[in-house]
Amino acid sequence: MIKTSDKLADGRELLYFDPEEAVPREPSLDRRPLEPAASLSEIRRDPTTGSWVTVAAHRQARTYHPPADECPLCPSREDRLSEIPASDYRVVVFENRFPSLAGHADPELLGHPVAESAAGTGRCEVVCFTADHGSSFADLTESRARLVLDAWTDRTAELSVLPEVGQVYIFENRGAEIGVTLAHPHGQIYAFPFVPPRTARMIEQAGRHRAATGRNLFEDVLAAERADPVRVVLAGEHWTAFVPFAARWPYEVHLYPNRRVADLTQLDEAERAEFPGLYLELLRRFDRLFVEEGRHEQARPTPYIAAWHQAPAVDGHELALHLELFTIRRTAGKLKFLAGVESGMDAFVNDVSPEAAAQRLREVAS
Repeated sequence: MIKTSDKLADGRELLYFDPEEAVPREPSLDRRPLEPAASLSEIRRDPTTGSWVTVAAHRQARTYHPPADECPLCPSREDRLSEIPASDYRVVVFENRFPSLAGHADPELLGHPVAESAAGTGRCEVVCFTADHGSSFADLTESRARLVLDAWTDRTAELSVLPEVGQVYIFENRGAEIGVTLAHPHGQIYAFPFVPPRTARMIEQAGRHRAATGRNLFEDVLAAERADPVRVVLAGEHWTAFVPFAARWPYEVHLYPNRRVADLTQLDEAERAEFPGLYLELLRRFDRLFVEEGRHEQARPTPYIAAWHQAPAVDGHELALHLELFTIRRTAGKLKFLAGVESGMDAFVNDVSPEAAAQRLREVAS
């Protein structure tokens, strides 16, 4: 992999990722008249739960559903300048122009018993998977998907060692139903200055399991699913994809490496080589989920969230790397809304049994 560093007009970093055999890139000039990047962000702790909430009011001004010919993630042209100055690219990563995490907090509130805040430090990056605006991750070749994996790994390695970073979170939101405001195929990376609530709960539960059994929770979960594969969707030599026993979402798949590792940097070459084919097959199955249920759905890609769970640098030794892929669509033309029970109490009610979801995902195999 060849990584080329560049700068945007307002000082933000931009990185091009190309295959080893590619011709090295020349620096590309960002000709936009941008002011230096300056965003105010802070985190505030909820005194009733202990969780941090990010306040980033400047994001109200971010780009919202632009027409395709004004997409900020497409390559630049002579008559249209975008976030990517080059005329073409394979995979590119750059600092978000409207980051959730950046800036300073009021120092007088640090440590306050019921109104504690801190600087919203960290970093937010955008990962563009392809220059093709009308494409999607599922349309990538295996070699291009591998290049994305290599870019994710590079960013995990660099961001996780920053002193202000508590956890590196890589994810993709896909589809307007999810809330995506830019249609171009892309994902994001959040380098949090804290350990997010879901990760904290996982670590706490893994600690309880270790104390009770002497074993790692995630290894035991994977072993149980492989031993009784009723919920296994796809299995390779190095990875296993399954619908979790207590799935929260109508169609939810967890993808684990068969060997427990903490984060993407610890995957070996065999695991990296097998990942693209399995992951692309999962994404393509998601797009076929509702085709037979309603013919009008055939032209509508399935909205989903793909989330990499990686161990934080501190107290994360029990957490295992895995990817969680899920859709909010529960059937053709119907979405799963997080209403009073889910949003108000964080208590999920699933309309599809995990076993039925796994069976459906096996039925739509390539």
